[in-house]
Formats: sequence, structure tokens, C-alpha cells
Amino acid sequence: MSATQGASASAQVRDRKASEVDVLVIGGGAAGTAAAAAAAAAGSDVLLVEREGHLGGILEQCIHNGFGLHRFGEELTGPEYAARDVDRVMASERVQVLLDTSVLAVTPQRRLGVRLCDVTLVGPDIGQVHVRARSVVFACGCRERSRGAINIAGTRPAGVFTAGAAQRLSNCDGVLVGKRVVILGSGDIGLIMARRMTWSGAKVLMVCELAAEPGGLRRNIAQCLDDYDIPLHLSTTVTRVFGHDRLSAVELADVDPTTMQLVPGTRRRVECDCLLLSVGLIPENAIADAAGCQIDRATSGPCVDEHLETTCPGVFVCGNELHVHDLVDFVSEEGEAAGNAAAAYAARIRDEQAVAAATPASGTRDLEAAAEVEPSGISVLRDENVGSITPQRIVSTDDAVTLRLRVRSRVRGAAIEVRSGGHLVKRVPRRVVVPSEMQTVRLSAKDLAGVSGSLEVSCISVPGADRAPAAGATARPPVKKAAPAHEDGLDEKEGGTLD
Repeated sequence: MSATQGASASAQVRDRKASEVDVLVIGGGAAGTAAAAAAAAAGSDVLLVEREGHLGGILEQCIHNGFGLHRFGEELTGPEYAARDVDRVMASERVQVLLDTSVLAVTPQRRLGVRLCDVTLVGPDIGQVHVRARSVVFACGCRERSRGAINIAGTRPAGVFTAGAAQRLSNCDGVLVGKRVVILGSGDIGLIMARRMTWSGAKVLMVCELAAEPGGLRRNIAQCLDDYDIPLHLSTTVTRVFGHDRLSAVELADVDPTTMQLVPGTRRRVECDCLLLSVGLIPENAIADAAGCQIDRATSGPCVDEHLETTCPGVFVCGNELHVHDLVDFVSEEGEAAGNAAAAYAARIRDEQAVAAATPASGTRDLEAAAEVEPSGISVLRDENVGSITPQRIVSTDDAVTLRLRVRSRVRGAAIEVRSGGHLVKRVPRRVVVPSEMQTVRLSAKDLAGVSGSLEVSCISVPGADRAPAAGATARPPVKKAAPAHEDGLDEKEGGTLD
């Protein structure tokens, strides 16, 4: 964005000229910019708040290509992909952007009997201000799990990085973080960094994965490890680091895939000067949680309906704050859906405000906390092999609904079944499903006709289904074996997207 527009937005908020907005979007990454652009296109005045000094989020450091195949039908680098929505945002006169600004709190309230959200912002240009929003879209992304979160024993030497931090140092600052590298975690950012470090002249000794299966996309296994003869050690973890000022070695051990306990007698030492951690992502849901949004323990994000509205009316969530995606294209798709829904909600609130203002009795009602609303509609349930699913409830069967889910374990010859009261609503065959790849099932209004109570979603093994053509699903684009590789950077299940 231009410095001029950013300064203008800061001045308006500081002077409270923009103290009430239709839609306030928190986060300027792929989900947030898509949401802001969509809400503006739907006729809402939007305030987009980003804590960094630029829009685009983590995509700005993902300089490799492979983004945008689903959404744009072409391969883009991370900055190129981000620029598509950033340009839309900057071209819209309905969007104001606040950079270097953090959101401290979102408080649903009632004013004159109408639900609004009081949002507390703080930044160097505006100080601390309060903005009232008719609707709010959370698009805060997620953060990487660090060494402290996985309890690796040993000293605290330099040379231990999260994969995302190493990627930023390498791609944005030109820093080679190590020459003999061990990577723990086979999420996509870890795989991508294995190749990136190799290209930079480092020796990647191995990628270790605690689980019995890789955590990243299959195409990244082929293109980032196999093509460079980098070994992948499954059911293996790092148990200790050594070194005083600088990392000098790590201790590895085998893991029993059934009990997930260390196998006695398998500890060995590997000399290295760099350990990269690609061990999972955690949705940034602290503000949404504090706002009263119900959190799903399976996704670690807020529970939502098919419109991506949380259990707090007028509060929406999208992207990796909702659940960690494997492709940024779907992050943007969710952002657009949340932006459109938030704009529609804000329009209803504007109408309610007009009615309230015209009603004399409403003037006696001022500020009060918005009462919690009990979730209603159709509950979306999952069986034991489905690890997580969104949305968690469906409030209307009049329109199509997209279910996104992850399985717990690999199934060959699989079928994803959606049932209601024992009645089969939809069956989607898959040759193979793995935990690292998000599955998408689209239910039409016809599919949902007559459904009530709950939907039960399961993933079962079907003999012969691995030879049958897949149907009813979102097909992934073909993978080119040769370079340039297709990558999805930090927008992956393990090791990445901070959106």
C-alpha cells in the first residue's frame, strides 16, 4: 500500500472520523485481504488492520512458485499471489488500511438495542482507540510451534530455528542460518526449507518425522526431498541438543509408531550446526477466544457455521485462524466467503440502527454486553477417523455448503460419507486420503433437502475404491515432477503459515 493511504487511514481513526465501520478485518494476509476486498465489493466500508508494516502476510517471504493453481490457474510466487488481493484492496475506495496496528480486544456489545463490536486498537500513529464495527472478520493466521513447546532437552545454543524464521532470514535478509542442517518435522515448510537450504549451499543431513507418515504434501516430498537425495526418517525424533555458544550436534531416537514412546537403545548423535523445527502450527485465536467465540479443540480455531460466523453474532473467521490449510488458494476462498457474509450482516445491522434511531424508546437503552446465543441448526459430527471438520454447524439448507476435513490416518480405497440419521446424504470416493491433505466435500441444497438434527461425516475403507475414479471432490492440479517445484510455503498443515 502507499504510505499516503496508510497515513490517511491512521489520521481518520485517530480523529475518530472512522470510529464506526461496517466491517473490520483483523489481519492483512491472504485471508484478510481477500475478505476485505470481497466485503468492499459487496458495498461495505471496511477497515483492514495489520500488525506488520505491510500487507501480504507470510506470503511475502515465500519466494518460490506454486501458488495460485486452483484460484488463478497459473503458478505464482508468494509475493505475486499476495499482490493480486493487495492490489484489489488498494484500488478500493471503500477500504482503509491501518498498518503497524494491533488489536487488543473485540467486545460484542449492544448499543440502542443493536449488536455491535467494540474493537480496541493500538499503534504508534493512533495510540489506543476504540472503533465500533457492525461486523468483524478474524483473519489472524497461525504461529509456529517452537522448541519450548515440544520440550527438547539440552543446552540453549544458537542455531535452533523454526522453519518459518529460517525462511525469513534466508529469503528476506540473505542470511544462511547453517551449513549442516537437521530438520525435525516433515510439514511442507520443513520440506521446502530442506530444498532452500540445499540451494543455498548447506548440507541437509536428514528430515526427521515423529509420525509414521510424512506431514507434508506428497508433491513436496518428491520435489523437495527425493529430487535432492535428502533422506526422510519416519518415526524418528530429536531428543536432545548439544553445544555451548553454537549448536554442535543433536541426539536422535526412534519412536514406536503404536505407543509413540522412544525405542530403547536407538539413541544416536548427529553432528550439525543447525536444527530447523517444522513441528506444527497453532491458530492465533486468543482474541477470538477472549471475545467469547466457542473454540473447537480439534481445529484450535473458533466453531463456525457455513457462513463462517462464529458463536458470537457478527464475528466471522477465515483462513488459518479457523483451521490450518494446505493450500493458500483455499485460504483466500474462505476469506472471500467470510467477507461477503460479514458485509451482508453489516447491511442488516445498518437497517436495525436506522429503525432504532427512529424509535424514541430506543434512546433509553445504551450500552450493554451482548448476550450469548446458543448455537442452533444442524450439528456436523465426525467419526473417529476424521480428525477435524468445518463448519461445525449448518444454519440453513437453502444454499450449498462446503465441508473441509482432515483424516487421522492414511486410508487407501477410501470413501468420505455424509449421513443424517442413518440416511446416506453423499459419498465421495477417494483413492487415498492422508492426514496432511485437507479433503473438501461440497453439499448442494438438494443434498441437504430434508436434513435435520445432525450430519455424521466418516471416512471408511471401501475395497476397490482405490481403482475407481474420484468424483464429487475438488481435484488437485497435476503435479509436475520436474522443477520448478510446486510449493505452498507456510500455508501448510505442519510448519508454516502465519497468514
